[in-house]
Amino acid sequence: MSEARIPEPNADEGWDNIDEAVRDQYGQLLTAGTNLLSDSEIMGRLDPLSLFSPLLRTSLSTASHLDKVMGVWARAAGEMVRATTAATVRAVGGSPSYAPQHGKDRRFADPAWTENAGYWWLREIYHDCEQALLEMVRDTDTPPAVKQKAEFAVQLLIDALSPTNFILGNPTVIKKALDTGGLSLAKGLRNFIHDLRTNQGVPRQVVPGAHTVGVDMAITPGKVVFRNELMELIQYEPSTPEVHQIPLLFSPPWINKYYIMDLAPGRSLVQWAVDHGHTAFMISYRNPDEQMRHVKMDDYLISGPIAALEVVRNITGAEKVNLLGLCLGGTLTMATLAYLDAVGMDLINSATFLNTLIDFSEPGLLGVFTDEASIRRLERTMKRTGFLPKEEMQRSFNLLRTNDLIWNYAVSSWLMGEEPQAFDLLSWNNDSTRMPAEMHSFYLRSCYVGNELARGVMELAGQRLDLEKVDQDLYFLSAEQDHIAPWRSSYAGARLPGGNVRFVLSNSGHIAGIVNPPSPKSVHHVLEGDKALPADPEKWLAAATMHRMTWWEDWATWIADHAGPMRKPPRMGSRKYRPIADAPGTYVLET
Repeated sequence: MSEARIPEPNADEGWDNIDEAVRDQYGQLLTAGTNLLSDSEIMGRLDPLSLFSPLLRTSLSTASHLDKVMGVWARAAGEMVRATTAATVRAVGGSPSYAPQHGKDRRFADPAWTENAGYWWLREIYHDCEQALLEMVRDTDTPPAVKQKAEFAVQLLIDALSPTNFILGNPTVIKKALDTGGLSLAKGLRNFIHDLRTNQGVPRQVVPGAHTVGVDMAITPGKVVFRNELMELIQYEPSTPEVHQIPLLFSPPWINKYYIMDLAPGRSLVQWAVDHGHTAFMISYRNPDEQMRHVKMDDYLISGPIAALEVVRNITGAEKVNLLGLCLGGTLTMATLAYLDAVGMDLINSATFLNTLIDFSEPGLLGVFTDEASIRRLERTMKRTGFLPKEEMQRSFNLLRTNDLIWNYAVSSWLMGEEPQAFDLLSWNNDSTRMPAEMHSFYLRSCYVGNELARGVMELAGQRLDLEKVDQDLYFLSAEQDHIAPWRSSYAGARLPGGNVRFVLSNSGHIAGIVNPPSPKSVHHVLEGDKALPADPEKWLAAATMHRMTWWEDWATWIADHAGPMRKPPRMGSRKYRPIADAPGTYVLET
């Protein structure tokens, strides 16, 4: 037997190959181990977001490239030294030439963060550490999905450790404590204990009862004209002497209650449509419970838009209907168009999509919650309960914007003793819903994992959905700050159907971009004329024209052109579908 030889460090086939083999074996063990942990019940409770595995893999990758780590922190240390020198000059009344590279941050809006040398220094050191930590994560050799999730986890930690979240690190909190003789801190402690006992330790965004559905929200007059086991259909009363011939059906998401599109007087897209001469109908979905665990996406298609179309056509006598979908309701709207094409039914005249994903290849931050480990965890939860608890959905959306939706309220409520302001958008956001187990699992795997609708391989109700055959005129609305349906991803989906598409980019975010009545602050971009959408969204944006008005006004012109001539308003309901109850109905009130 020949003697084993240890390879020399400088050999062509030596340490590098051994290191690669060891890392490969270790990687397999690591993957198996983290998968086992993530599948365990205990780990699911300790790590509900499935962040442990990507953080561990990122840490090991970072540890194997210490030269990069040293480089990152050397640069950060240099910035910290310059910031410390500049703060010292500020403290003695000088004017340093050091200019921070950090953008505006609303957390540091108090003048003390600029005028006080100590607070100025603290802010700069915080941002320098933030940049260094994120650069370390982004510079690892982990897969993109792992890197995104690790970066998300690190950002959560960074946001939590912001000096503004602590009494001594927040000059606004200190000022109020001094002005109130410490009473604000006492009230804040009371609020903290109350939220710990009644709100799962999360700061309240709204005061319960600040708004009431049917009283000051969702109050556009109408009647429930149809009800099945999944949804109620509301017909809204006309407000004009004549209406367009082609009616308008709203298809909302069932992740939230429908009345985001009928929020309040002056802020209701439904009322806007009615006041512009459209006979409007709204689907209002049930809030699922355990008995609906086996409800499928097929059921939402057939018992939702397809059933509603029959009722709308019967009441109005119209052969075709204009369809408007929001978010997940928009995804189902596209599926509805493709399904009707597949079965040879020509029922849709045009369709509008608001902040909707059709192509899920780049879902943005929501991809953090839709990887395999996260979906398996959700499926285990749903298997026990029959549904996804509404708290799960609400927590996910809050974590996408922790500074705005968590820490902002922690500071105002827990540190300053303030009560949440009455804001209709947040009252709606707090009125969340559950998701049926089978439907939600299909949705996550088919859309976020498989991107099946965009690839033309999704099947619903026995039909394969081919978007290339969708040839109606379409209106796509996206919001530039949308963190749920990123506008560039929405743009990619808008290029898939075969019809003419008007793509509009509004200001604001996912929800405020929808609740966007005429305002001096409203802005939207659109490519004028009948030009085809270029493949690159940046080229579209460069060629688009900016208009200083809300997209509501642009859409009002577009939908009027697709709604036919004027006629006498149809009556409320019909012989077959008689009014059952007043709007907003009963399903929207389910908790």
